[in-house]
Amino acid sequence: MDTFDCQSPQRIIIGLSGGVDSAVAAHLLIEQGHQVEALFMKNWEEDDRAGYCAAAVDLADAQAVANQLGIRLHTVNFATEYWDRVFAEFLSEYQALRTPNPDVLCNREIKFAAFLDHALGLGANAIATGHYARITQDARGFHLRLCADAEKDQTYFLHLLNQSQLAQARFPLHSQTKPQIRAIAQQLKLPNATKKDSTGICFIGERRFRNFLAQYLPHSPGPIETVEGVRIGEHQGLAYYTLGQRQGLGIGGVANAREAAWYVAAKDQARNTLILVQNSQHPLLMAHGLDALRPHWISGAAPTTFPFSCLARLRHRQPLQQCDILSVDDDRCVVRFATAQRAVAPGQSVVFYRADECLGGAVIERSWRDN
Repeated sequence: MDTFDCQSPQRIIIGLSGGVDSAVAAHLLIEQGHQVEALFMKNWEEDDRAGYCAAAVDLADAQAVANQLGIRLHTVNFATEYWDRVFAEFLSEYQALRTPNPDVLCNREIKFAAFLDHALGLGANAIATGHYARITQDARGFHLRLCADAEKDQTYFLHLLNQSQLAQARFPLHSQTKPQIRAIAQQLKLPNATKKDSTGICFIGERRFRNFLAQYLPHSPGPIETVEGVRIGEHQGLAYYTLGQRQGLGIGGVANAREAAWYVAAKDQARNTLILVQNSQHPLLMAHGLDALRPHWISGAAPTTFPFSCLARLRHRQPLQQCDILSVDDDRCVVRFATAQRAVAPGQSVVFYRADECLGGAVIERSWRDN
């Protein structure tokens, strides 16, 4: 089964972010003989003047790379599309006390929808990005697979793509590791060869996440309690916390409590109360299974025989976990894990794999224990 980049020369437009990964990806496409152009996407308007998104700096870096590689750089503003298709759902999920992953939606709605449509309108045959993932093709269609660098693999964030999107996508970095990418960038003397990788979400930038979210969600403080019901502090709003969270709880030492880290174990919405425990493996933090909503299958077809044994991960870079999918319909699926999983957070994605192939995923609704 061949990796799906061994094609005759095509006109490919690559999303050039200003970072080193997309820069080297553009170079690799040129080496393969493709007619390459680039596109810089601006997806966020607010707070540019405060420097949170650093869009101007990223655009300048992207233009410098395009100039050095000798390719044309297009620019486009997708801020409206991002707000309507990604950020609105991001806020809705936090208001419902879930923990969404905007990168997953951004890939489906912006990078492989709005960007893809725009690039095709410019005459491209395909688009490319600096994602660490691999696409293969056989008689059954297109397959999304793990890349060479297990630490950088981004299939978790790409699991909502479909056959049409994969057919028109290229991931030139699939066989490279991050150190190799850095080495190539330095050999080429790319202007961003040593640029630090971006982390987190662009529209939050260097701010504290809670401060950003407070601009959009009501400030609703309430008690922090132990699982035994002892009040030990005050939270700033249940939406600002996620299951398993350890940092930023603001409780310090607690009288008559052993000195150990505290973890968010539950949110009691009815009482507006945050429940903490001190054992990272506390039963309240552990789950044997989960129910998930809106399952998506990259092949277009769901499993039909149950239990369906496969692998899954609940967060980016988590080692793959053995599980059984117990049932699937159009709206939900039920999953049981071979070993208990920690901090299964509603709103996050459970992503399914078989061997090195990403099958798809679903949005976690709730976790459960066998007993």
